[in-house]
Amino acid sequence: MLEKLNNGQPVLGTWIVIPSIISVDIIASTGLDFVIVDREHGPISFETAQEMAISCESQGVSPIMRVGDIDKASIQNALDIGMHGIQVPNVDTVQNAKDVVSCAKYPPAGERGFSPFTRAGGYSIHNAKKLTSIANDNTAVVLNIEGKDAVANLDGILKIDHVDVLFVGLFDLSKALNIPGDVENKIVLDTLREIIEKADKAGKYVGTIATRKEKVKEFLDMGIKYMVYLVDCDVLRSSYASIVDVFQGKGE
Repeated sequence: MLEKLNNGQPVLGTWIVIPSIISVDIIASTGLDFVIVDREHGPISFETAQEMAISCESQGVSPIMRVGDIDKASIQNALDIGMHGIQVPNVDTVQNAKDVVSCAKYPPAGERGFSPFTRAGGYSIHNAKKLTSIANDNTAVVLNIEGKDAVANLDGILKIDHVDVLFVGLFDLSKALNIPGDVENKIVLDTLREIIEKADKAGKYVGTIATRKEKVKEFLDMGIKYMVYLVDCDVLRSSYASIVDVFQGKGE
């Protein structure tokens, strides 16, 4: 995923909240670029998350984990089990951004704890000398920008090295702008455009969530590079709900 982004290609992924390895394997088989294993809102254990990472890699898909907070142990565990990157919610300040990078990167870029005896390290001391440089070059750092403070501090956040993607959480942003849930409001979309413009100048990528297929093209045209389409549970439910509607004579 990160290689595609760095080559200027947009990437497509989805949220994963269902704690099922089989479900992830099916989703990853579709040709997505990444999936976000959600441990902020989803009931997914680290053990299950590691198996999800293995499944994703077998399909050529990058597993990303959204951790619950700026927490060194959670970020380190996510990367040690083989996640290709981490996504961190509620990054509101420059210091928040620096703390995330410190947790996610090995020295000299950060202070990530070091052990080659992990899935990320190939379970072997023989990888110890090359692990840190390879990991630093290939670990995606995604920061959620979703509040008034984050928008106000955006210029400073954009100056932090080793941040790859700014993910604009439209639902949280709409809440912060006092129009909760109205993610297609002009105020929300104008804020998104402003973030994209500033991020482009700083050499950062911007991501967001598309809740309808029609929004994918619209967001691509706006300059979104890290595209997230809905959530696994919603796609599953809506697919069956549409069949129920047909059965009951409510749909086509």
